[in-house]
Amino acid sequence: MDNILYDSLLSVRDETQVPGMARFFKTGPGEYGEGDKFLGIKVPAVRKVVSSCWRRLSLQDLDACMASEYHEVRLGALLCLVQMFSHAGKEPQKRQECVDFYLGHLDGVNNWDLVDQSCPGLLGVYLKDRDRSLLYRLAAPERSLWERRIGIVSTLEFIRGGDLDDTYSISDLFLSDPQPLHDLLQKASGWMLREAGKRDEARLKRYLEPRCGTMPRTMLRYSIERLGADDRRRFMQK
Repeated sequence: MDNILYDSLLSVRDETQVPGMARFFKTGPGEYGEGDKFLGIKVPAVRKVVSSCWRRLSLQDLDACMASEYHEVRLGALLCLVQMFSHAGKEPQKRQECVDFYLGHLDGVNNWDLVDQSCPGLLGVYLKDRDRSLLYRLAAPERSLWERRIGIVSTLEFIRGGDLDDTYSISDLFLSDPQPLHDLLQKASGWMLREAGKRDEARLKRYLEPRCGTMPRTMLRYSIERLGADDRRRFMQK
């Protein structure tokens, strides 16, 4: 592959880090990251490469990187895409192209860090003043684990602006799942609820009060982390 992003990442690979990263991202048989491969590059190093080359890349270059077997190459492509989107400014066509590219390459957004590093800065920003039904479709029970995580984590950008409704609505969608909610969705939803609680603690408490008895334990634990000790104890005891 003749690609400046790919070649730059290969130049900073560290084989000694690969086994630990493979364990951390659960790549063993039956685990959520099964089969993923690594170059052994930590996120700050990936970001450094991205900052040096994203302006020289096209969406065609990113297309090749999103098809890579290496986790860090896909991460680098996603971080470049976020940069392209955020620097498109008032050029709606370019921003739309970035979003369309993202939605067309979700099969490569296949681990929690790839989701979390990309969707708030892309879909979250893009949908702030648009219809948000896309997030509900992504969060639906029939979608993949990673698409569902994109649905909830994208609301982080809304939370930052004080808009909390979609975070609570998508969390309710998860709570209505007919099957036990995956641990990574419990963590993501609990994280977003916790962030929403920073903006309006009283609303978070009102939300939790009738639900905490049936809410998955991990989701509840994440959501109450920033509450006072008495509130945390009370919700966990319920």
